[in-house]
Amino acid sequence: MLNPDSLYLAKAGVFENENLRGLPLVVSLSHPQDAGGTAGHLGEVLLKELENASILEFDMDQLHDYRVRRPRVKFKEDHFEKAVMPELKLYLMEDRLETPFLLLTGAEPDLQWQRFVTALSDIAERLEVSLTIFVSGFPMPVPHTRPMLVTAHGSRKDLTHGISAWHPIAEVQGSISHLLEIGLGERNIDTVGFAINVPQYLSEADLPQSTLLAMEHVSMAAKLSLPSDKLRDSTESVQEQINEQVQANPEIGMMIERLEENYDYNVKASDMQLLSLAEREGDKVPDRDEIGAQIEEFLAHLDEKSEDE
Repeated sequence: MLNPDSLYLAKAGVFENENLRGLPLVVSLSHPQDAGGTAGHLGEVLLKELENASILEFDMDQLHDYRVRRPRVKFKEDHFEKAVMPELKLYLMEDRLETPFLLLTGAEPDLQWQRFVTALSDIAERLEVSLTIFVSGFPMPVPHTRPMLVTAHGSRKDLTHGISAWHPIAEVQGSISHLLEIGLGERNIDTVGFAINVPQYLSEADLPQSTLLAMEHVSMAAKLSLPSDKLRDSTESVQEQINEQVQANPEIGMMIERLEENYDYNVKASDMQLLSLAEREGDKVPDRDEIGAQIEEFLAHLDEKSEDE
């Protein structure tokens, strides 16, 4: 295997900087199967709303398949300009309380997955990453009129307990995040992941509500204060638009009614204790104070559990 270190270029002194050691790492990669645009949108929001600095960049000419995911370019009158090329970078971030963390975001690699997993596992080990948090969205036969469910996974059972509605055993198509979770686990680096269950009929749309839910769970797991106000506003607007389209199409309404019946039955029969950050009614989204109170309660519960252990 070629040297994994040649896949990336790090800023000078990154691995010697003590301020970069022991931080949580959020992995938020965009790709065509990212239902609701969940992970890709989360990375965009965090970079736009929080202070950040790029500390390491991967060589996308080695990792990206340009024939499968072609760059977008602008044609202006008689010439092409402004090509948007794929990027994958590791950033040093500061949350709203100036708490530092790491963020890996950009285009998911198409090629050299095993070599990439080795490279990132080496990076996480050298930086002594305290916890790696994965976010993703995948399509499920669930209605948009009910709270989105979350499938939690990873090695930190204290961060996944009570979140998932059910615990199936299944073989699925792997992603780079799945391989990273396995690779980091082999290095004894703690991991937790939150896969948002996106309504199948909306999986190709950009859904701020799935990104908001992912952000809420990242906030809890890493004890970060992340910017959710704009996502919450967008969620209300998008939910209204979806409801209007459903009301205008009785056939879709009947399908959603069947999904609601199935959802309610399965949730009632499950052992789920924490449906989401809030028990939402229909399309009502909790306000900032409600979310804040529930986060504080959750963090207090984790602190109590840590003291008992």
